[in-house]
Amino acid sequence: MNLSGKVALITGAAQGLGKAFSETLLSKGAKVCLADIKVQEGQITTDALRKKFGNDTAFFIKCDVTSEKEFANVFQAIKSRYGRLDILVNNAGIVDEKNWRKLIEINLLSVMQGTQLGIETMSKEHGGNGGVIINVSSTAGLQPVFITPAYCASKFGVVGYTRSLAGIKCC
Repeated sequence: MNLSGKVALITGAAQGLGKAFSETLLSKGAKVCLADIKVQEGQITTDALRKKFGNDTAFFIKCDVTSEKEFANVFQAIKSRYGRLDILVNNAGIVDEKNWRKLIEINLLSVMQGTQLGIETMSKEHGGNGGVIINVSSTAGLQPVFITPAYCASKFGVVGYTRSLAGIKCC
């Protein structure tokens, strides 16, 4: 798949799956904005990716996805830097059953917020070029895991929300 000239935003990109998604998209020719609340890890990851793929291929921005303002600012920063957004990967997530409200805010509500911002930014009706939104869930969003009920609820929510977006290219 050739993604040359495409621009992606990945939340939770400092490490783990987000880091792997970033590297994969960069290897296919995309430019990537890595967004994460973990500043030090995010900058280290971004520096390593720039070293491998080129200086203008990636940039890091601190973002708490539970902050509507911070999240919206990331989309503006991408438009300012690259002039477009083509791929959104709502990947940020945590497992913290004791702090289940925060878990729901990060794992579900931020996916909904990111999706809405992605639609506004990429929609041809709003001057965008169209695009793809990928909402990352888990097998815990498909079947119960009894030791993590809040996590499962959040991931079932992501699956249900994403499946309900008729007419929008969401995976």
